[in-house]
Amino acid sequence: MALVYQGAVPLSMHTETVRCEAVSKEISSNLSFLSSNSVKKTNPLCLDTTKRERSRGFRTIVAASPPTEDPIVAAEPLTREDLVLYLMSGCKPKENWRIGTEHEKFGFEIDTLRPMKYEQIAELLNGIAERFDWDKVMEGDYIIGLKQGKQSISLEPGGQFELSGAPLETLHQTCAEVNSHLYQVKAVAEEMGIGFLGIGFQPKWRIQDIPIMPKGRYEIMRNYMPKVGTLGLDMMFRTCTVQVNLDFCTEADMIRKFRAGLALQPIATALFANSPFKEGKPNGYLSMRSHIWSDTDNNRTGMLPFVFDDSFGFEQYVDYALNVPMYFVYRNNKYVDCSGLSFRDFLEGKLPVLPGELPTLNDWENHLTTIFPEVRLKRYLEMRGADGGPWRRLCALPAFWVGILYDEDSLQSVLDMTYDWTNEEREMLRNKVPKFGLKTPFRDGYVKHIAEDVLKLAKDGLEKRGFKETGFLNEVAEVVRTGVTPAERLLEMYHGKWGQNVDPVFEELLY
Repeated sequence: MALVYQGAVPLSMHTETVRCEAVSKEISSNLSFLSSNSVKKTNPLCLDTTKRERSRGFRTIVAASPPTEDPIVAAEPLTREDLVLYLMSGCKPKENWRIGTEHEKFGFEIDTLRPMKYEQIAELLNGIAERFDWDKVMEGDYIIGLKQGKQSISLEPGGQFELSGAPLETLHQTCAEVNSHLYQVKAVAEEMGIGFLGIGFQPKWRIQDIPIMPKGRYEIMRNYMPKVGTLGLDMMFRTCTVQVNLDFCTEADMIRKFRAGLALQPIATALFANSPFKEGKPNGYLSMRSHIWSDTDNNRTGMLPFVFDDSFGFEQYVDYALNVPMYFVYRNNKYVDCSGLSFRDFLEGKLPVLPGELPTLNDWENHLTTIFPEVRLKRYLEMRGADGGPWRRLCALPAFWVGILYDEDSLQSVLDMTYDWTNEEREMLRNKVPKFGLKTPFRDGYVKHIAEDVLKLAKDGLEKRGFKETGFLNEVAEVVRTGVTPAERLLEMYHGKWGQNVDPVFEELLY
């Protein structure tokens, strides 16, 4: 049905198609003898820098896991090449690819619908830790999270409760992890009169009604955000998302997945649009959360047009990240305010607030977490365009992206489909989809037509994985079939049986 791709030229005619199944298992470990330029010119195998990292005192970090604040001490000063090799070390053979899902949700008092206070959050965290054997994460005297194996629970600035899931092999495992987490949270929260809401933007309360979490990095961000955009505080205190973290086998594979992810991120935004309310009324958007990112801090957000340049690779992303102003450095269990300062200066020991201090690899890893484009590169790729939602959609989001990006044929089809999309067209989609969803015009059709084609590719990709995972796409399939986003369904209820009262959304989207 979709005719919006006329004139698309297959990407395989222009760049190398990487078959990750054929990647050699004999992995090179002599990167220390290569300059960053020569690394770029070598055959893009899944290069492993483990031996090199150990020789420099680096700790191995598992892909698709949340960043650590543990110290990593280098035996010698870091260089730009080290930062490139850090990203490159995320390459892994296809059999080692995993799925890491993260989701945020709003906690609220069931009787009053008011946001949870920190004291209630601390009680909840302590209760989960004691009842279900999680380790507590402390910042000073404050409990700020939990860890159990490769899972972690953390707090966003306004108390949004986040699960960062373990890297898992199948979507069945991912959904089981989500279900187990929600069971544990509800078991403790219900006894406290606390519920959790699956939505992309706080539907009722003002920023001044949201409690501030006692985390040093958020205080720094809260002071800096108003200097660089008008909606940064809304992003911090009133948004929730669901995202999936996925692996790549080579630099070329990373590039292809990055480009496909960026091109289709507005499509995911439309499919999962679920934030139509603000302070008790419709806000004019289907995904207010997505719109907020358009004026949060343009130095660290957006669609990254340079990813589509022929020269793009790990080096170019490092240069981009080095140009993103810093937020903080973590030293002696405290956050040092470095907002607006340069990581390039930090590499040279010229950071004004820490004169002579040199960064560790951990500082670089933390800096990468302060960059917020629609797709983010660390030692894996993060798909970041979707609103938070009810639990079935928490399983649908990773299913959508795994079906597209972990199947070679589906990935190539997406690249062929989107090859001739211009930067201006991608930016147009990014800006209009939050307001118009699947009804956003594109060329001679609508975003709904793109979504129909992409959903079929996602389903085909999942079928070929052989794990019987296609059922996780049912939530998305219904949105595509009807052309009605979750946000539009909420608006129908708001103007209909809810009598223009937003309060019923807390029951409608209760976990």
